[in-house]
Amino acid sequence: MTRPPRLIESPQNPQFKLWESLLESRGLKKQGKFLLAGLKTVPEALARWPDRFSTLLLTDPAQAEGWRLPAGLETVQLAPALFHALDASGTGFPLLVGTVPETPRIDLSQPPQGLELVCALGDPNNLGALLRSAAAFGARRVILLDGAAHPYHPKCLRAASNAQFELTLLRGGRWEDVHRAAGPLVALDAGGADMAAFRWPRDVRLVLGEEGQGVPTSLPAQRLSIPTTGAVESLNATVAASVALFSHFTARP
Repeated sequence: MTRPPRLIESPQNPQFKLWESLLESRGLKKQGKFLLAGLKTVPEALARWPDRFSTLLLTDPAQAEGWRLPAGLETVQLAPALFHALDASGTGFPLLVGTVPETPRIDLSQPPQGLELVCALGDPNNLGALLRSAAAFGARRVILLDGAAHPYHPKCLRAASNAQFELTLLRGGRWEDVHRAAGPLVALDAGGADMAAFRWPRDVRLVLGEEGQGVPTSLPAQRLSIPTTGAVESLNATVAASVALFSHFTARP
């Protein structure tokens, strides 16, 4: 660090109040910014995607000694009480302020490109875990339906472990739009065909409904089930989707 950071001590400071609003989806949408926390995710993000971030927040300049900070990244020292208010995960580690990238609207009348996820998950923890699996198993395009959790919510960021930055996130509209989508659709259903025997097409959209509600019965999708011991009634939506992602990943040459 070549110069001392700017110091903010008042909870009434307009910049602090803006950052505080980023803990909720409403503030994320209004401000177009997000907060990234994590002992591993913050250094990785600075190293791999430095252009996505504008500000480093910390309580002590010594926390960033020896760091190679990108040019133009502002460093701000917060009073401990203010920092703890923003550190929702309780890491005590410096936070990054980033810019939420534009999420274009996808034209579902065009066929899928590889494996695409169509997602209505409303829980940010579940969505984050799903994004992590999507990045791991090569589903680069994730289509978020109306009502899905914000992909840059702090809980989603924590669960995704920087997967957001590896994926193309798109807006997909409502279920009515998915009904008219081109190309094959696959949905998970306990009464569906056995996934173990399914021959995955290369280009396909895997559709995930809201927690507890699932995919509309009217959706014209191939229904697949995951064989289990039957010891539990069903799998968590994110776990089931991860199994399907792995199945597609290992089926491709």
